[in-house]
Amino acid sequence: MVELANRGNDDMVKKSPKAAKAKLLETDLYEPIRDYLVAQGYTVRGEVHDCDVTATKGEELIVVELKLRFNMELLYQATQRQRLSDSVYVAFPRPAKMGRNTHWKDIKRLLRRLELGLILVSFATKKPRIEVVFHPIASPKRKNHRARRAVIREIEGRSTDHNLGGSNRRKILTAYRESAIRIATCLDTHGPLSPKELRAMNTGPKTTPILYNDVYGWFERVGRGLYALRPIGNEGLTEYPELVTQIRKDLDNLEQIDSK
Repeated sequence: MVELANRGNDDMVKKSPKAAKAKLLETDLYEPIRDYLVAQGYTVRGEVHDCDVTATKGEELIVVELKLRFNMELLYQATQRQRLSDSVYVAFPRPAKMGRNTHWKDIKRLLRRLELGLILVSFATKKPRIEVVFHPIASPKRKNHRARRAVIREIEGRSTDHNLGGSNRRKILTAYRESAIRIATCLDTHGPLSPKELRAMNTGPKTTPILYNDVYGWFERVGRGLYALRPIGNEGLTEYPELVTQIRKDLDNLEQIDSK
């Protein structure tokens, strides 16, 4: 079971009127939790196979489900994630009134019975604060090992974290789409290339099927073993400018190494 460092009661501060007025989104919870986990050595990715937050360290997999308030949908999603990992947490903003509130005690008792961990995010200060109230206490369950492996593969296939956990209004940057963007950037930079030439630019072992299947309609075959980028592919690159910029830097570095 994950041993996240717990924060003490010093982090439990009262919510200011100004903070209370701010309208929060689920995505506002993501960055504080991501930074907290990264600081402890985890690789964190948002929106992986419907999981709001995933974190890995070695063989360990943590899943965190985000909500603005405690509700049945949160419990449903979290218990579904227990088929992937023993370390499943729910996270929501720290309630304004806690203390000896009976309802709050019932919530904590229910989460413990369901073997879920609890993370609270306080927005009372300029920098949000994280409190791990308690960790999940695992018991033997039947895991869906195929689904777990799919989550791990997806995390490993993403070079960076471009998705905000809890977001449902923007396209998710999957490992497949990231590979397609990497191929498209190479074609945009160098013109028509063969799969072999693209793989030499670190586009990965799935380069040929991505070009052949052309899921997004970005690529066209312009000669024997040569592929070029369609105009719609150029439009696709504009959706992820930060990633494209990083890929172009990687290509420049690769060319500098080859020229030496």
